[in-house]
Amino acid sequence: MSDFSFEPTGRIFKEREALLEEWTPEKLVGRDQELQQYHAALQPVIEGETPSNIFLYGKSGVGKTAATRFLLYQLEKSAAGIDHLELHTVEVNCDGLNSSYQTAVALVNELRDPANQISNTGYPQASVYQFLFDEIDKLGGTVLIVLDEVDHIEDDSLLYKLPRARSNGDITNARLGVIGISNDLSFRNQLSSKVRSSLCEKEVSFSAYNATDLAKVLKQRESVAFHDGVLEEGVIEMCAAYGAKDSGDARQALDLLLESGDIARERNADHVAEEYVAQARERLQTDQVIEGIINYSYHGQLVLWALTLLQEQGKTPSRTREIREPYEMLCEREGNDPVSDRAVREYLAELETLGIIKSAEINRGKSGGKFKKHELNQSTSSVKAGLEELIGTTP
Repeated sequence: MSDFSFEPTGRIFKEREALLEEWTPEKLVGRDQELQQYHAALQPVIEGETPSNIFLYGKSGVGKTAATRFLLYQLEKSAAGIDHLELHTVEVNCDGLNSSYQTAVALVNELRDPANQISNTGYPQASVYQFLFDEIDKLGGTVLIVLDEVDHIEDDSLLYKLPRARSNGDITNARLGVIGISNDLSFRNQLSSKVRSSLCEKEVSFSAYNATDLAKVLKQRESVAFHDGVLEEGVIEMCAAYGAKDSGDARQALDLLLESGDIARERNADHVAEEYVAQARERLQTDQVIEGIINYSYHGQLVLWALTLLQEQGKTPSRTREIREPYEMLCEREGNDPVSDRAVREYLAELETLGIIKSAEINRGKSGGKFKKHELNQSTSSVKAGLEELIGTTP
């Protein structure tokens, strides 16, 4: 019988937590240009002047939140040594808060004692705003409000009111600055011109990391996370190259390095080798595919399940009209009306963009016309794992 007792190996990792998202480095690497711009935008605070409203944008995982926490920590340290400069920072993540009302409630509760919180319903919006302005004025001094993932707020009422609160007379004692952080590159353009002019006084764009920048990030974490000499030559560069190719996302590159270390530990190895990086990438890509399918729309999942059935029968690549028959059969079994041919084509195009299927255009000239053929771009096992809940309900 196998022995499943647990014994620490202590071989690979010195501090595994240094590869996790919540770990904050003492110095931010690979973002020099962005940090310089951001630092300049925050400079009025240390001068005792009214803060600029700052808008940061860039894809997820490119260092916007990390840069904010890093610079605000430095700013708070510097402000503590200056007489008559009182600085307060308040951060709210807007993920899950889809309205100005909900965000204002979250800010009020962040500023109030736990015993004096307000509920998410039951107050007129104007009252919630007044609560918020009163709390900001009570703090006094300089107040910086950070709205992370601000693109989740569907209306721009709060984004109009906050940056103009002092000029509109809503607050009188405090100097207020708003820092909005967005993963949606088009969010800025969706704002009304009046909001854009006040919220986006200073803008800092965070580009995707290139392989050189990612290598700097990974090397910084390596010295903390791993024992000396554990990573074989080329591992950092391989993780950085994959990270830059896939998304330019530091989070993905760090996940790849972490998974590579975990595989080395599973294998009871003394070193992390390049072959473990390739295995880690395959594992993580499978996980991402499964998660993408789980979160995909219901009829999109049915279309994918129909294509999977055809793939298992050896009937792919398949034309859209050939996928239609098993799709309609699945709809009938599930008790749902099928969507239009156009909608099915749109689902197939989205699945191709997600990398879950691959499609090829066939051109038969004037007589045969043009059409697309589709097949899975991932293993049937990973696709079925993502469809598990749906498959479980299908007779």
